[in-house]
Amino acid sequence: MSHQRVKQSPHRPGLGLRVVIPAVLAVLWLSWTAWGGQVFGVISEVTTNDQATFLPADAESTRALDLSEQFTDSDSVPATIIAAKESALSPDDLAEARDVAERAQDIDGVDQVIPPQPSEDQEAVQILVLLAEDSSEGGALEELRTLVADDFTGDWTAHVTGPAAFSNDLTGAFAGIDGLLLIVALVAVFVILVVVYRSILLPILVLLSSMAALCAAISVIYLMAQAEWIQLNGQVQGILSILVIGAATDYSLLLVARYREELLAERSRFTALWTALRRSTPPVLASGGTVAIALLCLLFSDLNSNRALGPVAAAGIVFSMAATLTFLPALLALTGRWVFWPRIPRSAGGTETSGDAAPHARHGARAGLWGRVARGVEARPRAIWIVVTVVLLAGAVGVTDLKANGIAQSDVVLGETETKAGQELLEQHFDAGTGAPANVFVESGEADAALTAVEGVSGVASAYLVSDSGAPARGADDARVESGMVEISATLADPGDSLEAEQTIIDLRDSLSEIDGETLVGGTTATQLDTNVTAQRDLRVIIPLVLLVIGVILIALLRSLVTPLILIATTVLSYLTALGISAWVFNHLFKFPGADPTVPLFGFMFLVALGVDYNIFLMTRAREEARAHGATEGLLRSLVVTGGVITSAGIVLAATFSALAVLPLMFMVQLAFLVALGVFIDTFIVRTLQVPALGVDLGRRIWWPSRLARAERDGAIG
Repeated sequence: MSHQRVKQSPHRPGLGLRVVIPAVLAVLWLSWTAWGGQVFGVISEVTTNDQATFLPADAESTRALDLSEQFTDSDSVPATIIAAKESALSPDDLAEARDVAERAQDIDGVDQVIPPQPSEDQEAVQILVLLAEDSSEGGALEELRTLVADDFTGDWTAHVTGPAAFSNDLTGAFAGIDGLLLIVALVAVFVILVVVYRSILLPILVLLSSMAALCAAISVIYLMAQAEWIQLNGQVQGILSILVIGAATDYSLLLVARYREELLAERSRFTALWTALRRSTPPVLASGGTVAIALLCLLFSDLNSNRALGPVAAAGIVFSMAATLTFLPALLALTGRWVFWPRIPRSAGGTETSGDAAPHARHGARAGLWGRVARGVEARPRAIWIVVTVVLLAGAVGVTDLKANGIAQSDVVLGETETKAGQELLEQHFDAGTGAPANVFVESGEADAALTAVEGVSGVASAYLVSDSGAPARGADDARVESGMVEISATLADPGDSLEAEQTIIDLRDSLSEIDGETLVGGTTATQLDTNVTAQRDLRVIIPLVLLVIGVILIALLRSLVTPLILIATTVLSYLTALGISAWVFNHLFKFPGADPTVPLFGFMFLVALGVDYNIFLMTRAREEARAHGATEGLLRSLVVTGGVITSAGIVLAATFSALAVLPLMFMVQLAFLVALGVFIDTFIVRTLQVPALGVDLGRRIWWPSRLARAERDGAIG
């Protein structure tokens, strides 16, 4: 057993290093935090959740949307009032519906109200209300719902549904991003840090540093969105908050662990802090830089929402590193050892040890839980990594059951809503696609042939050419012509947000491909279809690119070919295992109808990038130890020394991503579960057992072709 070596600094650092520089850094960061905190209140001004803005300009539904602006004088969004009784409607009932339609026209933000249309069974009536694009922010939809609830009383059953209602539900679901989501994440992290540090004061400093990183990041991202460099949405904003809190806390755990380690060997806390900062900076920059560069691969995405996440998340990681390596050290320098109270670490030669100055506190003996883990890995490395690999492969089999081809818009927001109830009532009495028709644009000379083709598609309930007034045209000569094109409005037989409706759009496009000239199919369903197709394309393109980038970085960082291959292969396997288990949970426990196609991509980005992140912490320390103790002993010592901090970091990251589940959105709940599960698998199985066991089994060959692999024996490298 190697005993602790107590060091005495030859001279005390000057006043500038001890007070002035830390104080200046603290003031600068606190000022930036105060400004960034104010930006949270105005970030919504540059945020949009309109799915149409997510698509590239050359997407067919986007081009159809651009063309449709020539056929209308407003950017209205439809809402549908659906009211029904259990028996046939009387003339008085229809008159009552007309009165509601007239009063709806008086609501501020309502552009137009289409008169009531009774259903074929005469038991229901629908009223189409066209709302101004920004009317939801002014409360027009809520006023409309209040009107419907107050006027359709007695034996009426009435709801407001349609695209405007779905959009309003989505906006409401994202309302908790700046408040509830952050509070839950911060409370969860605070509790974990208190347990880890057994201190109240130190977790406050760590969280202050993390919040400073978030405020700084959000202020820069606000300017990026304001300059229209990125398309910011609520989904990206929520992920940013969680990512920064989790990453900044993880990096802080690494720095603080190294600082505590140095305090046990160094009487001068300033020297201990400087040494900890100097030794923590390379792995923090290496791991954070790897994550940031990997996230920037999302710039190659065709979806604007995915593309925005790249620079947004990368900026969050950069500020997480900056705050950890500047603001947190400044706070620690100004506060001193007492911040660890009541377990204050002191050098063995000091007057007080508080129980922390054990002989094995540096990286010598294998004591405690991680010492036992290291001895177990050393005893049977091959059996361990083979068993772990088989178990992970078994879990990965579930990937084949993942249904990530998109979900209905009505399923995006979890729980029962008036919008869902209205959609169900609408489907009982009308063509389900009413209120969200497909918009078909063809050259005017092909109007009749195109209308025949549209009507011939099985999923289309009805279709008509649109006249100048917006009503059905009497024929091709009566249709409105803009830029040589006419519009056909096609009501779908299935709900406009359903997968069946998406298939109808595909069939429409196939049928119209036989028409001469340009044809475009747009509308809400087409936008959803194009979004799903583009997301699946991104999955096929981004994943290989990220793996390539991470591989190159790891080779340059670790100066080995074998180690990067092991780290990437094990991290990808843990991701597939998490995805397979998640698919089973989504299908059989949560009873979700499917998954958003971006869930596997985002899950991959965070699990692979952050999984490699933890392995970088482990293997950079292993390389450092291998120079003095050899490849096998160096890896086992690294496992012992980094075990506690990496496990704590994994728990923190899993807890922060779990906080996403407080938002009532299927995408967020699925991403929260997938990432939290994947982090636990990577932290407790892959990094703890599989990677060390593979390293021990391979010995010095794990560092091939570097100098560490060319040693005559698996011992110290002179």
